[in-house]
Formats: sequence, structure tokens, C-alpha cells
Amino acid sequence: MKFAQRIVFAVAVSLVGVFFALPLTWLILAPFDANPTMAVRWPRWTLANFQRLADNPYAMGSIANSLIIALGTMAVVVILGTLASYALSRVRIPGRDGLLYGMLLLSSIVTGTAAMVPTFQLMNAIGLINTHTGVILVLSGGLLPTVVFILKDFMDSVPKTYEESARLYGAGPGRILADVVIPIARPGIAFVAIWAVVQVWGNFLVPYLLLRNPGSQPAAVLMYTFYTESGQADLRLISVFALVFAAPVLLIYFFVNRRFGFRFYGGIKS
Repeated sequence: MKFAQRIVFAVAVSLVGVFFALPLTWLILAPFDANPTMAVRWPRWTLANFQRLADNPYAMGSIANSLIIALGTMAVVVILGTLASYALSRVRIPGRDGLLYGMLLLSSIVTGTAAMVPTFQLMNAIGLINTHTGVILVLSGGLLPTVVFILKDFMDSVPKTYEESARLYGAGPGRILADVVIPIARPGIAFVAIWAVVQVWGNFLVPYLLLRNPGSQPAAVLMYTFYTESGQADLRLISVFALVFAAPVLLIYFFVNRRFGFRFYGGIKS
């Protein structure tokens, strides 16, 4: 009986592995195929697709636009989320937990699609249409409740005795936050930083709504314009652009993982 269960489990795991491996295999092989299709196959090797991407006047600029929007949003949500979560963790105010859960609930219900019209009207009223600043502010507003909710648990885990010891040596609130709290909570901060980049990197609706100039649009929006003259999807351009599009997120992940780490460190006593 146990042997049969192990066989079923192994088959199920193998099917799930194949399910995830096939798209990744296509992503790696299709850019080097002279005539890529939707099927995963051994390519007819060529680098002409990369030259075609380089000849596109907006392709590489859209990657830079995506980096500006993603890193800008990450900086806003990490800075404001860290300050807000630390304040909510240490300051006792009536209805604090209800406020936090209410923000999280509203941010889940009122999505970008539901708030599309008022968001456009607000950005138009303050003159931020067709600017990266407007996109960063809108995306940051949607991510901040979740970021605060996540980081508050990390802030709660920081022993208050550490802060009390720092105060005895004359450290102010800013110094305590920078030298005591943030180093201990950095796994959580690193996590929300990567999470924010991933959420923003593939976002289509907000940039499509607010950015009208093709030269300022991110890669997620520009990719939808890659068609041939006959109206078919240009798989040669899409495949190589998808590979280039995925590379920055992977590089950012490995950099943050190497620099900050995603593990908790010992030596903390409650």
C-alpha cells in the first residue's frame, strides 16, 4: 500500500514539475530559434532575433522604464512601509488592529480595475498623466497596506529590550530604527522589496491607463504591440523580449538574497 502511494506521489510530483518546466524551457530555447512556435522543440540556432529586438526603437527603452517604475515603487513602499509598521508596532492607539485589517481588506477589494476611472481622474487633476511618478504613486498606494501588514509582524518580533538598551546609551528614535530594528527585521524588508518588484514588473493596467507616450511605457505594456504585418503575434520578437524581460527580476532577486538574505539570524532573545 505504501509503495503504491509513493508511486502515485512520484507521478504527481513529476507531472507538476513538467507543468512548470515546459514554459521555462520554451523561454530559454525559443529566443534562439530561427522560426519559433508555441511548441517546445530543439531550435535552429540563430542570434538574428536579438538583432531584431535591438532594431526596435522602443524595446530596450521599455526595459529601462520598467526598472524605473519597479525600483521607484519598491523604494516608496519599503521606506513608508517600514516607518508605518514600526509605528503601528510600538504605538498603542485605539482600533489599531481593526485599522490595519481594514486597510488590507479594502486594498484587496478595491483593485486597479475597480478604481480605474477615479484613479485616472485624480492623476489628471494633479497633472501626473503620462509620468512615471504618477504610476509609482498609484502602484505604491495599492501595495502599501499589504507591506505594512507583513512588516508589522517582523517589527513585533524585535525585542523591546534592545531598544531600551539603546536609549540608555542616548540613541534617538531614528538611530534605534536604523541600527537596531532594521538589521533584525531585514529578512522581512528584503522579502517585501522583492515582492513589490515582482508585483510591479508585470503590471499592465496602471501603466497602460496612465502612460500614453510609447517611449515612456514599460515592457509589460509594450509587449502587447508585438505583431506582424498580418496581425499575428511576432513570436520571434516576443520570445527574445520575454527572455530579456525576465532577466532583471532574477538579477535583483539574487542581489538582494546575497546582500540581505532571506533567513533569520540567531542570537535574538525575547
